[in-house]
Amino acid sequence: MTRIVIIGGGPGGYEAALVAAQLGADVTVVERDGPGGACVLTDCVPSKTLIATSTRMAVMSESAGLGLRFSGGPDGIVGGLEVDLPTVNQRVKDLARAQSFDVAERLAYEEVKIVRGEARLVEPHVVAVGDRRIRADTILIATGATPRVLPGSEPDGERILNWRQLYDLPELPEELIVVGSGVTGAELAGAYLSLGSRVTLVSSRDRILPTEDADAAAVLQEVFLRRGMNVMSRSRAAAVERSGDSVIVTLEDGRKVEGSHCLMTVGVEPNTRGIGLEKAGVKLSPRGFVEVDKVSRTSVPHIYAAGDCTGVLMLASVAGMQGRIAMWHALGEAVQPLKLGWVASNIFTDPEVASVGVTQKMVDLGEVNARTVMLPLFSNARAKMQGFEDGFVKLFCRPSTGIVLGGVIVAPRASELILGVSIAVQQHLTVDQLAQTFAVYPSLSGSITEASRRLMSEHAF
Repeated sequence: MTRIVIIGGGPGGYEAALVAAQLGADVTVVERDGPGGACVLTDCVPSKTLIATSTRMAVMSESAGLGLRFSGGPDGIVGGLEVDLPTVNQRVKDLARAQSFDVAERLAYEEVKIVRGEARLVEPHVVAVGDRRIRADTILIATGATPRVLPGSEPDGERILNWRQLYDLPELPEELIVVGSGVTGAELAGAYLSLGSRVTLVSSRDRILPTEDADAAAVLQEVFLRRGMNVMSRSRAAAVERSGDSVIVTLEDGRKVEGSHCLMTVGVEPNTRGIGLEKAGVKLSPRGFVEVDKVSRTSVPHIYAAGDCTGVLMLASVAGMQGRIAMWHALGEAVQPLKLGWVASNIFTDPEVASVGVTQKMVDLGEVNARTVMLPLFSNARAKMQGFEDGFVKLFCRPSTGIVLGGVIVAPRASELILGVSIAVQQHLTVDQLAQTFAVYPSLSGSITEASRRLMSEHAF
């Protein structure tokens, strides 16, 4: 029986463990924090739970246009809608623990052994957890990453925070400064804005979401501004300091921004130092990420890696696929190498931003020859009915064949809508095939088939 040790119990680790166990291997998962890892306990699951609450709050707050009026609030004030943050935070933490328990039960059902503690490689085939030594034929590194800390801006857990420290706040931040306008910054800035905080988003770039589709970022930034967010573009933070019950963010140009709390979202650092990887011969990038190939192998044949510690598209879905691919490959199963062009991603803002395949930037730079159509969401009947005015569906296809190459959707529940485009990309469907597919009327998904019809009618293939 093949002995496999997996260091890290997040999506990259536990998905790999399930595959390996089902293929008959003897599997041990070493996890420091608990089944599900940081993804379930402190990062993805908690943040998306908070965002689900904030999205509901935003929908209720903007329902006047649909003819709804709220009354009977505190002291009879009309429109008495407010957040009970301790209750929200308790729900967030309870749900995270419940999800971790579900992961543990699933692993136990497959007879995967779970060892709590910190692991390190002491020999090429030996993993140490405290005084315990575990021999392995194959090892998977899935240790994840940790919020990056800027020197001079160290979190204190009370006023200066990273995203793992948000869920112990006793009350809603009165004025929250978010440093960093990438995915995490945009998601949490939007969430706390909807919950009732005054929010300032400090972005070092020209716009929010600088690495995402420019049209999508423009829509989201317009929504944030309309809702009252202060977006400071081309403003790089140099330091954050606490001053009593306030925080002061000093920018590189000398300007200062004051608020009640500051949330630092300036990237992550891989959890790869001090666990024996270099001694075992595992090659790391200059930034400390584990270098892997398309089947998750490291520079050492029997050691694989998956998830955020590899720096390959830091998504839970990618981590899980990397882990599964690693085990299929290690155990001799047929395996298809990881194809990043098939990866669907989503930004859980309001509205959401989902994408898959070819990007607008690739088309604009001439890296890919593609036809493009962008259909505004406000032309969709279902969107009109629900009061959704912001967003669009964008599709890319090959000029000669009409094969769908990718797409971007900005809409409520874009994370659900993108599946149809993902299937089209992975299965090499054409816009003709999408156009001739029945969509429910009225539905937001109808905009996908409508965009396909426009591509089909405007261009002959």
